Amino acid sequence: MGQVLFIVWRESVEALLVVGILNAWMNQNPAGRAGKPWLWAGVALGLVMAAGLAFALFAAGSMMAGAQDYFQTAMVFIAAALIVQMVLWMREHGRTLKKELESGLSEKAASDNWWGVTLLAAIAIAREGSETVVFLYGMLAEASGAELTQMSLAGLAGLALAFATFYLLQLGGKVLSWRLFFRVTEIMLLLLGASLFLSGVEKLISMDVLPALIDPLWDSSALLDDMSPFGGVVASLTGYRAHPALTSLIAYAGFWLAIYALFQWRNLRQAAAA
Repeated sequence: MGQVLFIVWRESVEALLVVGILNAWMNQNPAGRAGKPWLWAGVALGLVMAAGLAFALFAAGSMMAGAQDYFQTAMVFIAAALIVQMVLWMREHGRTLKKELESGLSEKAASDNWWGVTLLAAIAIAREGSETVVFLYGMLAEASGAELTQMSLAGLAGLALAFATFYLLQLGGKVLSWRLFFRVTEIMLLLLGASLFLSGVEKLISMDVLPALIDPLWDSSALLDDMSPFGGVVASLTGYRAHPALTSLIAYAGFWLAIYALFQWRNLRQAAAA
């Protein structure tokens, strides 16, 4: 349940960030108040789009009767890639996001054309909502009725925590700063991405697509059992395994090497642009 709570929390905070910036600007500028119905229409449209994607994914999965395992495995790898993409995008745009949004709003208010605000809000909500669906698809597809209830409660808790976090962030750094929030959750997201990537590799091993090589390579369950309640949360959020196969360990190391290479490439590109 830890994955569900964290993902819903983090994605909801990002969606609230965009909508909050737009709403605050409209509250502070008389010319912008006319755009508020367009803003909330965009929020509603984004929720509908995210729900539509969820329906389409589960419908596609149910239609692929003989290939559900492959479909779910592909979704796990896509989710891991999306997490990495999200971290890189926020690193590049996080500092200037507020300025860019407010600049665009000023142009919309001057021309009295609010369709762009509806589209922007819809994309922000749909993006975060669709990422949440993709991240959780594998877990939801395999969950039983009781597990779905627990996941729903974890999702609601994550949403409530997101509103509480957003409120603290609006206090202007007195309790929690945006910079600290994004740095801490960036690390947590990358750990989660590694965990999802490892889950995909393990699915391929279980389907005999990849060899396990040596399984298990060691047994650290005496220190932390990944089948225990606490160990299960650590495993789902970081990719920890008490009985890892050699292939899994190689894949996990390969993921972090790829992340290091991506961040180095990004730093070189920014240095060249500067």
